[in-house]
Amino acid sequence: MDLTKKFNPNLDKIAVSMIRQFDQQVSSIPGIIKLTLGEPDFYTPEHVKQAGIAAINANESHYTGMAGLPKLREAASDFLAKKYDLHYDAAQEILVTVGVTEAISATLLSILVPGDEVLIPAPAYPGYEPLITLAGGTLVEIDTTSNQFVLTPEMLDSALLAHAKKVKAVILNYPANPTGVTYSRAQIQALAEVVKRHEIFVIADEVYSELNYTNEAHASIAEFAPDQTILLNGLSKSHAMTGWRIGLIFAPSVLTAQIIKTHQYLVTSASTQSQFAAIEALQKGQDDAFPMKKEYLKRRDYIIAQMSQLGFEIIKPDGAFYIFAKIPADLIQNSFDFCVDFAKEQAVAIIPGVSFGQYGEGYVRLSYAASMETIEQAMSRLNAYVTGRRNA
Repeated sequence: MDLTKKFNPNLDKIAVSMIRQFDQQVSSIPGIIKLTLGEPDFYTPEHVKQAGIAAINANESHYTGMAGLPKLREAASDFLAKKYDLHYDAAQEILVTVGVTEAISATLLSILVPGDEVLIPAPAYPGYEPLITLAGGTLVEIDTTSNQFVLTPEMLDSALLAHAKKVKAVILNYPANPTGVTYSRAQIQALAEVVKRHEIFVIADEVYSELNYTNEAHASIAEFAPDQTILLNGLSKSHAMTGWRIGLIFAPSVLTAQIIKTHQYLVTSASTQSQFAAIEALQKGQDDAFPMKKEYLKRRDYIIAQMSQLGFEIIKPDGAFYIFAKIPADLIQNSFDFCVDFAKEQAVAIIPGVSFGQYGEGYVRLSYAASMETIEQAMSRLNAYVTGRRNA
């Protein structure tokens, strides 16, 4: 009896994340410095922690409704209205999820059927493709490497026309993982004008919206194409709450009424104590990301200066906390081999660009969600590695 043959055959098309695989592969190296995972090195703000503790002490340990606590959905509605001038009805247009990862899962599993295609600007976060594949769909990458990783209206329109018979949705993740690229209000409005000419969903993954380093406020495509947009956000990056697992889906009620069915059978509801902490974060911690942004900017600029001197080509990221750097031509060009060699030689772990799809090959991603001391050590070791390679 071989029950492995009874699994969903689409599982054979996916694997454990290459990012996680690589992280595990180098973790046993003594003294390894990791600039790999996208997790803030800051702690959850104290006032938010205390709200979670208070909920536990008050025996708030029962299920909430499937959509989440009404007070949390009201706080989320108020937060988006104040921050981004977006307006969603708390009762019918907001769902609380187990992190943005579950929000992605619930959304994709709700809208896709076998044969559907989903467009995405590439290089891209690798967490979307496996879910699309499990649903029987196909991810179609739009190569943005020739335009500094920025998707143009012309690129989007061309891709939509080329895949018109099968495309069901486009995913926009910005500020972006892995490139840190974000879009101005004018750029987003122009993309929305293209979207509105096609009967498709827009899945807007804006979990890094509070980590925008431009002089212009983050603008959501939900403002310009509200009827088509399923907006995803959460507290992991803005409030350093990765382990609390609170995400949010914002969409017209006709869409959330369908997505909640999938959400219900995936998880029932998000953690009750985490939801009470999230209320505090959204109501009284609307600017909790500001101190983190200040530190991230220092780290970003330091890494760019150090790596540029070594010959890495870097498009300056305007959001998130990643550097996506092109490997100098005189070094190992296979990104996986480069990162393995660097880790073995200097005990520093960074992520191979190929982890983010075919258009990420030749690049490496560094997370600067690490202390400045750690980053300085990593850059010193990178200097030693590159110098040693060139002098060999």
